[in-house]
Amino acid sequence: MLTKKIQLIVLSLLCVVLANAQDLSLYQKKWYISGTDTLPYRLLLPENYDASKKYPFILFLHGAGERGNDNEAQLIHGAKLFLNEANRKNFPAIIIFPQCPAKSFWSNVEFKMDSSGKRSFSFPEAGEPTIAMKMVQELLMKSLKEFPVQKNQIYVSGLSMGGMGTFEIVRRNPKLFAAAMPICGGANTATAPLLKKTNWWVFHGAKDDVVPPHLSEDMVNALKKEKASVKFTVYPEANHNSWDSAFAEPDFLSWLFSQKK
Repeated sequence: MLTKKIQLIVLSLLCVVLANAQDLSLYQKKWYISGTDTLPYRLLLPENYDASKKYPFILFLHGAGERGNDNEAQLIHGAKLFLNEANRKNFPAIIIFPQCPAKSFWSNVEFKMDSSGKRSFSFPEAGEPTIAMKMVQELLMKSLKEFPVQKNQIYVSGLSMGGMGTFEIVRRNPKLFAAAMPICGGANTATAPLLKKTNWWVFHGAKDDVVPPHLSEDMVNALKKEKASVKFTVYPEANHNSWDSAFAEPDFLSWLFSQKK
């Protein structure tokens, strides 16, 4: 009798694992090739996709821990939010999750670590993009031409390294994005004038010991000085994984999709 119960439990767990795998498989595997460089990415189209209709477009940039070339790891954080049945129904969109190469970064951030293990970050105000940023911008422009995109509803979000990349890709394309949602990221405050035409919702954990919370706070203050539209949410008990709290915000997607150019 006990063995039968164990078999049922194992079967149930297996069903859950398979269901999750099946969900993530809805993100089509793609590769963008430019010269000798390849950028893996996953593409999620709306349910009942109709090429005669126009859809909002979302670019999501993962963190440093999900870099590589397996075209899988970039879906660890955030991908399931867009697979939620209600979200797919209420917020149909074309969504792309690119994967940054292992030895690259989305942004030109430089960081140092002192003897105590404390990190400090610096962001150049300008300069050439990294290979990853160059390729993701090329992929973005290609996708905007290839798919029926509602041009006044182009959005970007990202976490940690991807939060930094979110600030940078908006800076490099100041007239493109209707809204941006960086999570535990940061940027050079001097770039704020180039960011003011985008609507912002910035997130950070107050106890983040990987990316200092003041990096987001400084950017929010700089954006406010430029009279940009910006919301700032700090989670008092969250460490670096503040994306869990951000994705749980009841109006995370409703706010995003309400922003238009």
